Amino acid sequence: MARAKNQNFSKGASLHARRVIAYIVLIFLTIICLFWFYLLFVNATRSNGELKRGFTLLPSKYFVRNFKMLLNNKELPMIRGLLNSAFISICCAGLCTYFSTMTAYAIHAYDFKAKKIMYTFILAVMMIPTQVTALGFIDLIRNMGLEDSFIPLIVPTIAAPVTFFYMKQYMDSTLPLAIIEAARIDGAGEFRTFNQVILPIMKPAIAVQAIFTFVSSWNNYFTPALVLHDLNKMTLPILLARLRSFEWSKLDMGMIYMMIAFSIFPVIVFYLCLSRFIVGGVAMGSVKG
Repeated sequence: MARAKNQNFSKGASLHARRVIAYIVLIFLTIICLFWFYLLFVNATRSNGELKRGFTLLPSKYFVRNFKMLLNNKELPMIRGLLNSAFISICCAGLCTYFSTMTAYAIHAYDFKAKKIMYTFILAVMMIPTQVTALGFIDLIRNMGLEDSFIPLIVPTIAAPVTFFYMKQYMDSTLPLAIIEAARIDGAGEFRTFNQVILPIMKPAIAVQAIFTFVSSWNNYFTPALVLHDLNKMTLPILLARLRSFEWSKLDMGMIYMMIAFSIFPVIVFYLCLSRFIVGGVAMGSVKG
C-alpha cells in the first residue's frame, strides 16, 4: 500500500511538474510573440527625434501628434484606405465563407455521378498559384472594364478551394446526414435547411475561416496593386508600399510607426471578436469522425 501511494504521489508530482513547465514555456512564447506588437505601439507614441536616439520600452507623449500628422497627410489617405480595405475584406470574408459552405454542403449531402470528379477538381485548383493566372486575370478585367473597381477583388473569393476543403472536413466530423433528412421530412426546403439548420451548426468553422479570409484579404498586396490605380481606391497595403517612393530622410518615423499600427489594429479587433471560435473550430475541422 505504501509503495502504491508513493508511486501515485510520484506520478502526480511528475504531472504537476510537466504542467508547470508547459505553462512557463507557453507564457514565454506568448511574451515573445506579443513583444513586437507592444514595441510597435510604443514607437507609434514617440517622435522622430526620440526614435533616432534609440530603443526604449516606455511609451512617449506624441501619440496624438503622430496620429494627426498621419490623418493630415494628403499623399497617403489612410482613412480612405482603411475604409477600402475594410469593405473589401468584410465582403470577401462573408461571400467566401457562405458560398464555400454551400459548396461543401452540396458535396456532403447529395449523391450524383460527377461528385468525386468535382471534389478532385476543386482540390486540384488549390495547387495553382495566383501569380500563374495573373496575366489572364488582368486581361479579363481590362476587357470587362473593371479596372479601378473593387469587383475583381471581391467576386473571385467566392471560389475558394482551401475554405471549401476545410468546410467539407468539418461537415464530415460534425454534420450527420440524419439531421438533413429530418429537416426535409419536416418540410423544409433546401435553402431553408441550409440557412436555418446547417449554418448554425457550422458557426465555429465559419468564424475560423472568416478570420483567415479577412486577414488574407486585408494583407493582400499583389492583386489590388494590379487592379487599383486611383489613389482614393487603394487599400492599406498599397499605401504602405508607396512609402518606398518617398525620401526616407524627410519622413517622420513616428508617423510611419503610427501608420503601421493603424493598419494592424483593425485586424486585431476582428480577430478578438471571433477568436473564441477558433480553437474549437480548428480542432473539429481537423479530425474526421
